[in-house]
Amino acid sequence: MEETKPQLFKITFDGIEVEVEPGTTIMQAARKIAEADQSQTSIVPPAMCYYKPLPASGGKCRACLVKVAQGSAKDTRPMPKLVPSCITQVQDGMVVENTTNEAVLEARKGIVEFLLINHPLDCPVCDQAGECNLQDFAFEHGSAHTRYEEERRTFEKKDIGPYVQLHMTRCILCYRCVYTADQVTNKREHGVMNRGDASEISTYIEKSIDNDFSGNIIDVCPVGALTDKTYRFKNRVWFSKPEDAHCDCDKCSGKVILWYRGDEVIRVTARKNTWGEVNEFICNTCRFERKKTSDWVLEGPTKVKRSSVISANKYRSDLVKKPDFALKLAATQFKNIDDTREYVTDKDTIRHQSIENNDKANHRSLLNQNN
Repeated sequence: MEETKPQLFKITFDGIEVEVEPGTTIMQAARKIAEADQSQTSIVPPAMCYYKPLPASGGKCRACLVKVAQGSAKDTRPMPKLVPSCITQVQDGMVVENTTNEAVLEARKGIVEFLLINHPLDCPVCDQAGECNLQDFAFEHGSAHTRYEEERRTFEKKDIGPYVQLHMTRCILCYRCVYTADQVTNKREHGVMNRGDASEISTYIEKSIDNDFSGNIIDVCPVGALTDKTYRFKNRVWFSKPEDAHCDCDKCSGKVILWYRGDEVIRVTARKNTWGEVNEFICNTCRFERKKTSDWVLEGPTKVKRSSVISANKYRSDLVKKPDFALKLAATQFKNIDDTREYVTDKDTIRHQSIENNDKANHRSLLNQNN
């Protein structure tokens, strides 16, 4: 018998039409648009809890809320409230607004503020800095001010295994690590305890997380709540050099990223796709015990997004084209240095000129205030 292709649904997302299979979520439809055209990456809703390789994830953080302006071709009424794009399936003729809707952008600011209520401002000492989803989310959709005045919720750091340390104060309860333990490891030994504002990630009766794939909860964590004890405080991610590598492993695929500091492998992580998701989870042997270049077959430098802070200082100047607008701005607004001015080296003269310049600046400030 001749195979019949499934009927495709047509959805309009931010004015762009795309055809997807039934059962596809709005988030997946947006990603399909971006994968076909890299310039449209910015229209994809952010995801803090959704993780495609982990079935049943999503629908908790509300970061991906969108406006459905038209439910379907048969029912053209808009949905009354914003809906999470990661768990809402498309309908034929659906019209979705994301970056083009003011209500959506305003809601994202509220979500960022909500997530940062208890999240500590310890980016300068957090190992996740530079590859943190919450940092990106707050930068793109957040506000520079906060209305929260109460004390933040705090927890003590815990070693929940031989390789993993838990910073519950940073956790946003996305449940990714719980789904990973459920679906990737043989036995889950941790979960979300208590309810409401007392909820926290913890192990069962202070048990230790110790199985061959426990390290993957570090990779899936969108913030710095679960950290690699073998990598803590060793280096900033933008100072390290990522290299794709593989090895023959009887437990996992053996496909990893080696993070170098000079000639030293300071950490090993699983490879992630365009959306920062691990498609092939790796074992603890590859992640924590194989820290020598001789243990691996190098494939070449990892491809890093140009917009990522990880790409800092990793591009040759002769291969990066300077944007035209920057050159035009420099030509029109920047003044040439006057090299004909006298070069002063006398300390007393420098001190006297500094005092005069400060007096002039104070005088201008007083005039502006009076006016």
